[in-house]
Amino acid sequence: MGSERHMEASDELLRMDSPSALLSLDGVIRSLNAAMATQLGTPREQCMGLGFVDLLPGDQRLSAEGLLTHGSTTKSIAMRVLEFAGTSTASVVCLVEARAVTDPSSGERLVWVHSLDAGRDLGGLLIPFQLAAKAAGLGLCMCSPEEHEVEWLGGAPALAALFPQVSTPRSKLIRCVHPDDRKDVQRLVRSSGAQSPWMRSRFHTEHDGWRVLAGQVRRIRLGSDGPERAFAVIRDDTQSEARRQETLAEASAERERADAITAFSSALFSAATEQELQQVVLARLAAAVGGTGALFALVDEGRLRVSSDAGIPTWEVDALLGQSLDEDRPLPYALRTGQAQFFRNHEELARRWLGEDGPALPCPAPDTALSITPLSPEGDRPLGAWVVTYDGESPPCPEKLAFLTTLAELAGQALRAIRLQQAHVELSMALQESMLPTLPDHLPGLEIAARYQPSRDGLDIGGDWYDAFFLPDGAVALEIGDAQGHDVDAAVFMGQVRSSMRAIAAHEPDPGTVLTRTNELLVAMDAQRFASCTLLHFDPRDGRVIGTSAGHVPLLCVRDDGGYTIRSLPAGPVLGIVPGTDYPEETFTLEEGTALVMVTDGVVEGPRLTLDAGLERAGALAGRALEDRLDVEATADRVLDAVAAVDHLDDVAVLVIRRA
Repeated sequence: MGSERHMEASDELLRMDSPSALLSLDGVIRSLNAAMATQLGTPREQCMGLGFVDLLPGDQRLSAEGLLTHGSTTKSIAMRVLEFAGTSTASVVCLVEARAVTDPSSGERLVWVHSLDAGRDLGGLLIPFQLAAKAAGLGLCMCSPEEHEVEWLGGAPALAALFPQVSTPRSKLIRCVHPDDRKDVQRLVRSSGAQSPWMRSRFHTEHDGWRVLAGQVRRIRLGSDGPERAFAVIRDDTQSEARRQETLAEASAERERADAITAFSSALFSAATEQELQQVVLARLAAAVGGTGALFALVDEGRLRVSSDAGIPTWEVDALLGQSLDEDRPLPYALRTGQAQFFRNHEELARRWLGEDGPALPCPAPDTALSITPLSPEGDRPLGAWVVTYDGESPPCPEKLAFLTTLAELAGQALRAIRLQQAHVELSMALQESMLPTLPDHLPGLEIAARYQPSRDGLDIGGDWYDAFFLPDGAVALEIGDAQGHDVDAAVFMGQVRSSMRAIAAHEPDPGTVLTRTNELLVAMDAQRFASCTLLHFDPRDGRVIGTSAGHVPLLCVRDDGGYTIRSLPAGPVLGIVPGTDYPEETFTLEEGTALVMVTDGVVEGPRLTLDAGLERAGALAGRALEDRLDVEATADRVLDAVAAVDHLDDVAVLVIRRA
């Protein structure tokens, strides 16, 4: 019968010492011996009826399927090296044979798979690993637990050059590792698990200097009864690490520019007078753009009022004092046209503006360049400009020039705000306050307090709001929300959302219905903005609360013993984005003496505080306030104190409701 053989009894084939199993033609395990179960890493009883291939590691299944197909459909013997899960400390690599056999009692054809003894050729078991490492651009090393030699097995040629000798003492390789990384590498080598995580270290080579290598150690048993070895898969991450460091450097530089703009703009808009604005510019400008000195000129009744830091020579300041805006000079020209200028040196400035017959300009230092940047763009009323000097004649890079222009525009905005006595900000705040409701004087069964605080460093107003009003069914509606944006449009949009919710609630008081109808209205309006919101329906007779949320932060339920819980209401997406949205509701009871604290995200989330941590802090503050027998007004103030820890630039709103 050639290679196909009759099966005298299944026990005969499974009685072998080597791992063996009998499979159906579709690969389902019919029977197996204990050695095969151990090799598969699964208890013997659990293996029965499972697919043989399914019990193998994912990267081995394709090879195993090919082996079984070949063994079941041909009369020849099929062999293949496969890796099994083995134990928790090492996987097992074996040369596996598959051949067709026949059950004489039923005539059913089966596949017999068993591991062969490869003790005389352990190197043959490594060939698939070597091929895979080379194809993936990796290197492969081997070390036995009791030996201190590391054997290079092959892989990517570029990595092979890092290990010129086939066998190298492990101590010698460790000495090539950067001292700061040696402990991690030693822990990696000594790890007892079947597979370690990838770990990077710096490795010094004779010709290429420091390289960044990533390694992963795997423990493999060569054959079912063979020796255990530690294999290290090595990847050269030098280039990717260099790219990562470049990306980090670029990101860091971008972050520094953004931080500088934020800090500069914050300082600019914190200035309440022109004197304070002047101090900000002269203290910060040169350092922010890499200059050696800064001069600040403001237009006052058609003439220039000039100040400078110590980096600008006094003769240059004196020459500009009192210049008319109409004079044919570089600084007045930049102010009139709104066009920035750059001069490589003072000679170029004199040549372009004074001509050959003009008076010579004293030069403060050789190779000193300067830039002039107006505070207002072309077509706007001239406000002022600043001059920055630089060491060297090369112009600043485009990013730095753009940065300088951005700062000048911000300074212009701040100057306008100061000269108009911040009329725009005051008007915006008045608009915000006019849109925030006056809470009802008396809500049956409830004590209520609200707080609103504008952004600390914002250039304009925001869209946070709160509301409380009676419903036709005798209940009280309580809401808090946050409309997208920080400008007048955001405040107007907030007013639209709040008034829409009031109008809808007058006819359909269920919170979920109110949010659904409001969302439909905003989507139909194509408002180009969205809003988050929490809406509660409170029945003062029994304390029953029905609540829902449109992408808003959770509630805080606070007890008078100081305890609190964070309650996340069923929620749908923010309002105004997704059409056809339903907002699920949840019903709970507000016990007497218990308070609900509703906040916007500016209270509990910021650059250095996660949402969960912010909610915990606000809950603890409110809990201590109730425990101290403070009223809702004082409790709202306590919660607002949490904003200081958030360090958030957003506006904030707080609504505290306690059942009397």
